[in-house]
Amino acid sequence: MNKLLQLGMFAMISGALISCQNIQSKEEREQKPEWVDLFNGKDLKDWTVKIAKHEVGENYANTFRVENGVIKVGYEGYKEFDQQYGHIFYNKPFSHYLLRVEYRFVGEQAKGGEGWAWRNSGIMLHGQAPKTMLKDQDFPISLEAQLLGGNGKEERSTGNLCTPGTEVVYKNELFTPHCLNSNSQTYAGDQWVTADVLVLGDSIIRHIINQDTVMVYTKPTINGGGVSNYDPKVKKDGQALSSGYFSLQSESHPIEFRKVAIIDLQPYADDSEKLNSVLAELRKNEGK
Repeated sequence: MNKLLQLGMFAMISGALISCQNIQSKEEREQKPEWVDLFNGKDLKDWTVKIAKHEVGENYANTFRVENGVIKVGYEGYKEFDQQYGHIFYNKPFSHYLLRVEYRFVGEQAKGGEGWAWRNSGIMLHGQAPKTMLKDQDFPISLEAQLLGGNGKEERSTGNLCTPGTEVVYKNELFTPHCLNSNSQTYAGDQWVTADVLVLGDSIIRHIINQDTVMVYTKPTINGGGVSNYDPKVKKDGQALSSGYFSLQSESHPIEFRKVAIIDLQPYADDSEKLNSVLAELRKNEGK
């Protein structure tokens, strides 16, 4: 066999092998979705800050920063907290996903913080884009997976639900109050806690704390109170919430976030059988 023919056959075989490997890799990725880190441990690239009483993008008093590989929320530059509620948004909206956040409360509450905001923060889900928030708006129109810390004496659940400008269906009934406690344990002190949130468009949302499901609700819509100084054109009451931006909250108590990761489930949104298979595999792997 001449060298030219040998080289031609080698190229054909190599191309076929590479093609098969690419197909296999694609199938493997579809069958085994992986966590994607949204916080790189170094800076706040791909994130946008919005703090009440300040314009979008203004990180007042360096409220949100990265130190020692974690996102720190602190108030050393505040004279008074003065209801300057803040949020840091990831710059991409999502619809169907599994989000993981590892957090812990530290230090003392900022001067002027509300009593209810002691060791209080949250993960805002299906939120409006930060650029649509008005300067004095306190919270984004969203669903809040509320994060709370205990005082070491009394029970205080975490992974609760709060509804700034939204409503949900809970246990087959429309839930209109602002907040609803979960059935989680109490986590006191400065321990790290893992909060997962499974969000499936405008159908079902599940809060999971340290691998225990503590809250389930469905059919989120824009409606109700719990948010002020918003643009009426954005708050379209009755509109189903099927996607949006998520953000981490600054509510007057220092908190740290060391991990923010996501599994995008959008590729399986229209295939319930495949979606259930993927979720079952994820649960199986978490149990190992």
